[in-house]
Amino acid sequence: MRMTSRIQASSRLPLLQVTKVAFASVLAWVIAQFLLPTDLPIFAAIAALLVVQPSVNQTLGRAIERSVGVIAGVIVATVIAQLFGGSEWIILTTIVVSIFIGWALRLTPASANQIPISAMLVLALGTTTPGYAAERIIETLIGATVGFIVAISIAPPVLLTPAQESVTALGRELAATIERLAGALEEPMRPAQLEELLLNARLLRPMQAKASDAVTQGRESLAFNPRRSRFGGAVEAEAALLARLSPLVNRVLGMTRAVRDHYDDSLREEPTVHAIAVELRRAAHDLRLLFEPDDVTAEQAEQEPEPLALTAPLVIATPHPEHWILIGSLLEDLRRVREEIVGD
Repeated sequence: MRMTSRIQASSRLPLLQVTKVAFASVLAWVIAQFLLPTDLPIFAAIAALLVVQPSVNQTLGRAIERSVGVIAGVIVATVIAQLFGGSEWIILTTIVVSIFIGWALRLTPASANQIPISAMLVLALGTTTPGYAAERIIETLIGATVGFIVAISIAPPVLLTPAQESVTALGRELAATIERLAGALEEPMRPAQLEELLLNARLLRPMQAKASDAVTQGRESLAFNPRRSRFGGAVEAEAALLARLSPLVNRVLGMTRAVRDHYDDSLREEPTVHAIAVELRRAAHDLRLLFEPDDVTAEQAEQEPEPLALTAPLVIATPHPEHWILIGSLLEDLRRVREEIVGD
């Protein structure tokens, strides 16, 4: 591992986000200087610097955390200074007390860490300055307010594209897994190939988790976002699609595990197994229709929509005694897959 990997991120923040942080810090400094009798409104600039986050919802949360931490720290420092003065050992004691106050109140790390920092600065710099504590609170509130206004006013991001990409990737891999399962029922499979089949199916789990996180972040990016009315429907559509795909992940993974556990070469001789493989390919086709409407050309859109390929229930021949459990399990799962795809 290179040393730079410990201090460098894998990707840069968007330039717009960095510009918003810089602009908010400068604006908070200027406004605090104009409103307060101070030459160095450091608390305002720091608050704006820390408050501006990628989403409006995160920015509001950070503004609240920052404000609560500063106010609590200033109150703790003021009370201790009035009772015991501002000597060195008092400052150290205040830092320790502030840390445990944040722990006792179960505050978030941002708020809990801000309490001892604010208390230390007030005791170290403001014990001889009348009104210093109150000015620092007002200064922090100014910085937090400016940061929130900048975040909500300048191109507040909507994390729709990551949600769309991750849900579509899950759907495509799910369809590919179904097709691989159909191939396993039609072609002879070695034990290593069966293990690979199950391993690939298990990769659906992390993809499902990634898609769920992306949809959650997409929803969070719309909270308090003025662009919610424009993009809210698209994010909810991805959430609805993910809700339909998630049961399929469990179903297809169970079918793959059943084939791996009960497979033998004579399975391909069962007429019903061939019919199940055909239905699985049709299921993969119909599944793709759910998440790939963008692949349809303008000429195709004017024509009749492509119909679902799933057929009526199969006519089942009596299977071999060694295969009836697997075939029955696959048929029931296939029935449920059909219901989940068509929304019955």
